[in-house]
Amino acid sequence: MVKKPRPNKTLDRDLKSRVSLEQAATATRRQFLAPSIAFGFIVLAGLIASLVLGWNSESYIIIVATAVGAYMALNIGANDVANNVGPAVGANALSMIGALIIAAIFESAGALLAGGDVVGTISKGIINPEAVVDPQVFIWAMFAALISAAVWVNLATWIGAPVSTTHSVVGGVMGAGIAAAGMAAVNWSTMTQIAASWVISPVLGGLIAALFLWFIKAQVSDQKDKIAAARRWVPVMIAIMAGAFSVYLAVKGLKKIVDISLPNALIIGGIIFALTYALSRPLIRRQSAGLENSKKSVRGLFKIPLVCAAALLSFAHGANDVANAVGPLAAIVHTAEAGEVAAKVSIPIWVMVVGAFGISFGLLLFGPKLIKMVGEQITKLNPLRAYCVALSAAITVIIASWLGLPVSSTHIAVGAVFGVGFFREAHWRVTNNNKIVANVVATEAGKAGTKKRAHRKLVRRSHFMTIIAAWIITVPAAAIVSGVLFKVFISIAT
Repeated sequence: MVKKPRPNKTLDRDLKSRVSLEQAATATRRQFLAPSIAFGFIVLAGLIASLVLGWNSESYIIIVATAVGAYMALNIGANDVANNVGPAVGANALSMIGALIIAAIFESAGALLAGGDVVGTISKGIINPEAVVDPQVFIWAMFAALISAAVWVNLATWIGAPVSTTHSVVGGVMGAGIAAAGMAAVNWSTMTQIAASWVISPVLGGLIAALFLWFIKAQVSDQKDKIAAARRWVPVMIAIMAGAFSVYLAVKGLKKIVDISLPNALIIGGIIFALTYALSRPLIRRQSAGLENSKKSVRGLFKIPLVCAAALLSFAHGANDVANAVGPLAAIVHTAEAGEVAAKVSIPIWVMVVGAFGISFGLLLFGPKLIKMVGEQITKLNPLRAYCVALSAAITVIIASWLGLPVSSTHIAVGAVFGVGFFREAHWRVTNNNKIVANVVATEAGKAGTKKRAHRKLVRRSHFMTIIAAWIITVPAAAIVSGVLFKVFISIAT
């Protein structure tokens, strides 16, 4: 009889330890891979600037500023872009990889094809141009603003809070301007409008998203014949999306290519609405044929429109927000080369390339964290709810443009997600008549079962408070950091 070999416990333990060490080493390498690639891109951006401008005493500041601009672009990709594709990922209409690819392509396309040719050197008129006329002071002010905005967005990404990069830049410019020329340098009427947008943007976005969700639930999801209702109303909702995004892109996304007034943009939107409705009605009828009469079937009809909405949001964001992010860098480049402070400057194509590729790299390397936050961790989304979020983002920007209000696409999109979640809570309470529903289930042993809570919380409050707090302190935090950095830079330079 052959004896079975006895297991060598010491050898097994050593092998397990070795495997554990190898797994830990692999995890450590992955942890440092993304920062290493990001650092390489920052260095590459500085090298590109040196090749364009050459090495001389006047180009050093531009080369360093380009590296900081690349760092800022990486942070925009890691934070701001999540609002465009996060709901689609949370609704399982897009995989994480698919969302990253679509967002990277359309953000870059928006920045390069429709991005700003001209940008105000004093971002959004925050600082009066007459207050900072010394080119050297102005360069250091923009440099401090760029660094402070990038650092703040990086910190917000680390804590998991989607914030407005435009507001971060505004805060940085304001802080540096105050440090350079005092409180009188700030255009306080413009700052008041921006402060009002902190409240208006998310509230308006949330209300519009909740209204659309209520309408779809009442007219489609809660109907007895859900398929017939879907055939009637889903083409209308798709046409509204197409028309809204046409107006959005005409007013905001393509404004640097062609100047289209809001009335003309609305006419274009109306034409696109009619064409889309005519095309989508037979498609939805064909797609819904043979489907089960259920809410799940209705939600599935919104998946493809939701993917299109995510792509369009990314394009519009790239076209509209990238120029604001690289504005301080463009201002530094112009002032260093021309030796004077200008009210408007052209953005060199290589600066836009740095911004566009930086956003794509930041999204691919660090974007999943905030995408999961927006799409999965605030409230539960499905294709129908996520579609309402995307539609709300486009319509809110149009309304704000009509009213002349400066708004943040980040605040709108996240506010719409909150709006959907809070509407679901309110709808649940109304459905249950605000009564305590106690469903006691007795077991065979006679023990009482669990009670169903009357007030279901469908929005995670901890994330809600974290995000609201981050929004409130974005401008003052960026301003304080920028002001301190400006004083340090000026003291070193002099």
